[in-house]
Amino acid sequence: MAKRPRRNHGAVFKAKVALEAIKQDQTLVELAERFQVHPNQIAEWKKVLLEKAPDVFDKGKPSGKEPDIKELHAKIGQLAMENDFLAGALGRIGEPSAKK
Repeated sequence: MAKRPRRNHGAVFKAKVALEAIKQDQTLVELAERFQVHPNQIAEWKKVLLEKAPDVFDKGKPSGKEPDIKELHAKIGQLAMENDFLAGALGRIGEPSAKK
């Protein structure tokens, strides 16, 4: 028996197969034969689709986690100091009195 090469299915194909599985018009075995995919793979795609379905309707809503403003301001200050230091050090490199 020859091994079948590994196939990478696109998101559209996975969604189509998972939706067919959710409809339950056919069994997983019938869908597997129809789409040439293992029944366990169809069950996994169906499970993922059902878990992530609520996220489709939450796209417009802001997430519950907001960035920490104090932490961001501290990071900006640190980066500004590093930039100033490096700009000064870079300016001294071109001077003839710079140590090597």
